Amino acid sequence: MRIGGHILAAIALVAVTVISGAASASSTKSNRQAMIPPSTSMPALKAANAPLGWTEFCARYEGECEVSTLQPVDVTLDGKTMRLLTRINDEVNAEIEPITDQEHWGVAERWDYPDDGKGDCEDFVLEKRKRLMKAGLPRQALLISVVRDRKGDGHAVLLVKTDRGDYVLDNQEPAILSWSETGYGFVKRQAQDNPNHWVSLGEPRTSVVTVGNPR
Repeated sequence: MRIGGHILAAIALVAVTVISGAASASSTKSNRQAMIPPSTSMPALKAANAPLGWTEFCARYEGECEVSTLQPVDVTLDGKTMRLLTRINDEVNAEIEPITDQEHWGVAERWDYPDDGKGDCEDFVLEKRKRLMKAGLPRQALLISVVRDRKGDGHAVLLVKTDRGDYVLDNQEPAILSWSETGYGFVKRQAQDNPNHWVSLGEPRTSVVTVGNPR
């Protein structure tokens, strides 16, 4: 059977279209992956005391802190998860007015959900953690962390443990960065197995008494 030239041309056109579509999809996936900055996992050294702000938060929100010990789990960081992290980080940073605990509550330190639209750094962190857990990310990968910021002040960020390393959601920085790119000194964080257990990250804790920097 002989095939006419116009039929061969049509077949060739379909083949080119399919190949082009596959290449485009592959390129899009590669671009999404390229948006994820490289990172590493931060080593934890030893057990540490929980911050007073967390302890008092748990006294007010007992149901959120009376949890079972679970096996550590890291998030699989693909384009979809990175978009989720970015969206939640952007939304909370835009919605919450930064204010110190002294201005807000009349006390030096209080960790709470910013339900009135105001809060300082740890309140941003609590809200991001809550929303990401509601979106389906595992609690064991969303760790509240105490740091020294670039000015040497006490600060709190959300550390996300992933299969590509540790990333930071921060109200002082719009981009999601690898922990090593933040310029922060990491003091301690929640343990992955239980949020009431904390571990030291190596930065000396002298002068990090409260975490009260609103931004």
